[in-house]
Amino acid sequence: MDNRLKYPHLFEPITLGTTVFRNRLFASPISGRSLDPANRPDPECCAFYGRKAEGGAASVCIGDCVVDSENGLFGDFMIRLDDPLSGHALGRLSHAITRAGAVASVELQHGGLYSRASRRNGFDVYGPVAGIDAEGQEYAEMPESVIEATIEKYARAALNAKLCGFGMVTVHAGHGWLLSQFVSSKVNTRRDRWGGSLENRTRLPVAICEAIKRACGRGFPVEVRVSGTEVTPRGYDLDEGVAICKSLADSGFVDLIHVSAGHHEYPEVFCVTHPSIFAADSCNAVYAEAVKKQIGGKAKIATVGAHSAPEILEELVAGGKADVIQMARALLADPDLPNKVRAGRDEEIRPCLRCLSCFSGLLTGGQIYCAVNPEIGHELEYAYSDKKAAKSKNVLIAGGGIGGMQAALTAAERGHAVTLCEKSGELGGAIRVEKNVPFKGKIEKYIAYQTRQLAKHPNLEVQLNTGVTKESIAALPEDKKPDAVLAAFGAAAAAPPIEGLDGAKTASEIYTNPDLAQGRVVILGGGLVGAELGIYLAGAGRTVTIVEALPALNSGGNILHQFAIDGEVSRLGIDVRTDTRAVCVGASSVTVSRGGRTEEIAADTVINALGQTPKTAECYDLRESAPEFYVIGDAVRPSNITNATATAYGAARLI
Repeated sequence: MDNRLKYPHLFEPITLGTTVFRNRLFASPISGRSLDPANRPDPECCAFYGRKAEGGAASVCIGDCVVDSENGLFGDFMIRLDDPLSGHALGRLSHAITRAGAVASVELQHGGLYSRASRRNGFDVYGPVAGIDAEGQEYAEMPESVIEATIEKYARAALNAKLCGFGMVTVHAGHGWLLSQFVSSKVNTRRDRWGGSLENRTRLPVAICEAIKRACGRGFPVEVRVSGTEVTPRGYDLDEGVAICKSLADSGFVDLIHVSAGHHEYPEVFCVTHPSIFAADSCNAVYAEAVKKQIGGKAKIATVGAHSAPEILEELVAGGKADVIQMARALLADPDLPNKVRAGRDEEIRPCLRCLSCFSGLLTGGQIYCAVNPEIGHELEYAYSDKKAAKSKNVLIAGGGIGGMQAALTAAERGHAVTLCEKSGELGGAIRVEKNVPFKGKIEKYIAYQTRQLAKHPNLEVQLNTGVTKESIAALPEDKKPDAVLAAFGAAAAAPPIEGLDGAKTASEIYTNPDLAQGRVVILGGGLVGAELGIYLAGAGRTVTIVEALPALNSGGNILHQFAIDGEVSRLGIDVRTDTRAVCVGASSVTVSRGGRTEEIAADTVINALGQTPKTAECYDLRESAPEFYVIGDAVRPSNITNATATAYGAARLI
């Protein structure tokens, strides 16, 4: 047996302070919102973070733990490290991580001038200098007495974390928060020893790290998260970012510099901090590499941003471009990624789509769910519920799209005998028409991954080119008749009553044969389908206009993916007509109405992307074909991959 590691550099231990970390794959800070009414971690929160440790990450960091809940609170739902009664809950949280062999870390956070929750609670809000924020709210210059008190609050927070079992702290000095405000020459124009020169601007984070070492011990690991560049004229550039990092490393109080990018208040750079489907794998590694070249071995360097491909990650460490790989979304899609990479089981890694559904769900609904991993957000339930059904049943799934595939896998994992029928010649459903779209490559990889998983189950049969009707079910032999039927027929393009619309192409037709889109292209509908199709065609050189009845393009609730779409629409110069309705589709134009006035838009190709209609009738025609019956995915409500996966997983677990 060959026991050599396929990716040896990723699994070389690394020492930070006096602590040894088992590999170079760290779970970067993610904000959990499973907190009790006192904003202390609850059992679901512990399970969420503990799952990453079980999957092999060397360190798991709890994001957004505030050090000053009076003056530094930017959100209402945050762990308060200055809460004297939080110790028991924090101890349970650290234990959930450390019992699986990982080092538990907390991100020390202070909102500075963006401490909006502190303002709502009646406390003062400070920045490096006085000013007015984007919401028109005034903030004061932080007095030196408050600066000194803040340093001690960071140190006390770190000591509290250590006493609760955490083995490292991550001082957040990036993304526009308090310490980022102090280190930035664009923001910190103070004239005392806390501003002006680079030495003065980095004095606060250096003093904080020194105070933490004093409180927790010289060998206690301190990580500092920085923006290597804020990637906007409104912020500092890479040269300044490198200089900031060098100053931190030179202090001798920082063990690991975690190089991120961007600024949380500037939407135009959101998709730099959180790379979208339009970005390349490991695209932000260049910032860590630039820092590492300048600081040598004075501190270890971590890189973050769109990391998932093991061969790229191995090269980053082997090539001396970074010492540590930080991952967030990739470990939501597959918490077992480190263990699978260590074993060389690359093809078993569930790929992250980089769709930002997880982060959007956190902002809009207070919880993180993953489009491709139904375990996320249900870790506690998943860990302690029965994996196997009490009785094995015959399960028939009609439709082999995203939802049907997940339902088949979940039902098979629970011990049922599953037959998955797909009327076409391949699995994946309607989304397969997008397989040649450059920025949809992750989805194609996900479908291939799911297909491989289906093939592994001996109690799961896939039948392609096989439609399902109530008659075909009735004709099955008695021993093959289903105990449960799951209908996953999906949805079809909607056809609202617009004159001439029947002459338009559908999005599926264009994806299947892009040459059908010639000349001036007008897309009716600025939802997710229409906007992404517009980006695809504009990227291929077409002149594109999108007509949308709503006031803005709408990605169906994924507000952060919308940032990415808006950025691409702007970059490609797509003409967007919002608050505009199509009235008539003609041979060479589209007549539209806006504000009671009509106009014609020249069009050589018109595409109908005006939403989808669920195939409800076809699904419910099967309702009497088995004792148990469920409708899943777009057949319930046309939505997205997250919804299809969730409804499929939920229904299959009920059988």
